[in-house]
Amino acid sequence: MASDTVLFDYWRSSASYRVRIALNMLAIPYRSVPVDLLASQHKQAAHLERNPQGLVPVLAIDDEMLTQSLAIIEYLSETRPNAGLLPSDALGRQRVRALSYAIAMDIHPICNLSVVSHVMQQSDDPNAARLAWMGKFIREGLGAFERMLKAPESGEFCHADQPTMADLCLVPQFYNARRWNVDLSAFPRATAIAEKCERLPAFAAAHPDRAAASNSSAN
Repeated sequence: MASDTVLFDYWRSSASYRVRIALNMLAIPYRSVPVDLLASQHKQAAHLERNPQGLVPVLAIDDEMLTQSLAIIEYLSETRPNAGLLPSDALGRQRVRALSYAIAMDIHPICNLSVVSHVMQQSDDPNAARLAWMGKFIREGLGAFERMLKAPESGEFCHADQPTMADLCLVPQFYNARRWNVDLSAFPRATAIAEKCERLPAFAAAHPDRAAASNSSAN
């Protein structure tokens, strides 16, 4: 039987990946409806009705259509008891938001599909231009994130000793970094945290390869 909760997503989308992890962590059953970005399905009228920005993910939950991955995660944190995606104290929430924004607002937008496609169009060697662009901004962004993790509030995870919204942002960014052959050796603490998260069932089940396989079997 179909779930009342529907996630409109794309398997490789970092933003969708974050929300899949959150839904898994909170044990919220959902049905995934793929929106193929490469086929421009996000620009079609049906999807623009769900999200006027034409972006993924869109989460249909609680009789609402929610957009923007971090806003979705915060909504889930506020409406589900003991969610734990944000700390209980104001300073802790501020720090987790700062870590999350460092990835979701500073690295991700520069490296998304529309920006990189435009960069490739300006070059005589599009693939080399894409790799150079991705490498530069992912390395610089993760370098800043690694320095942020030196704060004493970091623990086994980005903040203290349980995954928060910050970890939900870090893991998809590491997936992209590996995809674009970024050397991660300069980020040992972030790497250790990401690898610890990736071993957790909620994160593993949200991995793009699992999402792609699930979407294929549903079609």
